[in-house]
Amino acid sequence: MIGDPHEVMIQIGLAIARSQHGDRAGARLMFQDLWAQVGPDGDPFHRCALAHSMADVQDDPREELAWDLLALEAGDLLTNERVFSGGVAGPAQGFYPSLHLNLADVYRRLGNTERACHHVVLGHAALESLADDGYRQMIRDALDRVQHQLEVP
Repeated sequence: MIGDPHEVMIQIGLAIARSQHGDRAGARLMFQDLWAQVGPDGDPFHRCALAHSMADVQDDPREELAWDLLALEAGDLLTNERVFSGGVAGPAQGFYPSLHLNLADVYRRLGNTERACHHVVLGHAALESLADDGYRQMIRDALDRVQHQLEVP
C-alpha cells in the first residue's frame, strides 16, 4: 500500500514512462495495481490522473472509454485546493480540456458522432481555464483535429 500521497503520482509517472517506451502492457499492469490501492472511492485527484492515464494504454476503445469516463467523474470532484496541493499550478477546471479531448476522440473512433461533437464543444469551451501557452495550443490543435475528422463546422 502506498502511504505517501505523492508516491501515487510518482508511480503514475513511472507507468506513463513505461508506456512511452513501448511497454503498454506493463504500464497497464502498473496502473491496475495503483487502481487497486487508490480504489474507486479514493482521492479524486489520484483517481482522475490514474484513470486518464490508464485510458491511454487500452487496446480496446470501449475499455478506453470506460477509463475516460472514470477520469471525468473524478475530475468533477476536484477542488482548486486539492489540485494545488497535488503540485498543479492551474485550477481544477484546467483538467477539462484534456478530459473532453480524450472523450471526443474515443467517441469518434467508436462511431458515436453526437457524443464526440458534444465533447469537442465542451473541450473548446474549457480551454479558457488554461494559460495561453504551448499546452493550451496543443490541446486546441488536437480538439480541432478531432472536429475536422468529424467534419463538424
